[in-house]
Amino acid sequence: MKVKLVIVGVLVLLLAGGVYALTSSPKSPSPTSTMTDITSLMASTIMQLTLTSAAFSEGALIPKKYSCDGQSVNPELSWSGAPVDTKSFVLIMDDPDIPDSVKQSRGIDVFDHWVVYNIPGAVTEIKEATKPEGVDGLNGAGKPGYTGPCPPDKEHRYFFYIFALDTTLSFNSPPTKADVMGAMIGHVLANGQLMGRYNRSPQ
Repeated sequence: MKVKLVIVGVLVLLLAGGVYALTSSPKSPSPTSTMTDITSLMASTIMQLTLTSAAFSEGALIPKKYSCDGQSVNPELSWSGAPVDTKSFVLIMDDPDIPDSVKQSRGIDVFDHWVVYNIPGAVTEIKEATKPEGVDGLNGAGKPGYTGPCPPDKEHRYFFYIFALDTTLSFNSPPTKADVMGAMIGHVLANGQLMGRYNRSPQ
């Protein structure tokens, strides 16, 4: 009798464990926890866009006009090579060379200078000193729109990224760059990059 009770108890435990495993299996990581950095997003695609500016070439100095020492207006940008099924573009500009003290005090790795999403898929350029077609996300200052280079310590690099998406994005409130990148996961068809430099010595 005791043996039967033990066997029944074991069976009950096994069944309970199976039910728990089915109902309590770990949830899949959210998109933003698995791929939120631009390097990962760019590595996830094969097709490349060509991103250029009439204001500066790859790796060159960004003219003062586009910085906090000038008019802090956006430079002209143009791109080509988008897949035919592109529905929208995302444009991001950031600065990874911010001082360690800023990184620690603000809990950030880069400062975001510009975030624009839902740029129509037929668009191939942004004119100088104009609001792009599309929707502004929030920059590192928590405001929409472009904010020019303004390095506090030395020469910094400024990366402009363009992403072609197979969809448009929707948010309930103005998104940060992290929000936009999280929503882009699985929708990037092609990407491109342009880097310029700026320091606050006279140019």
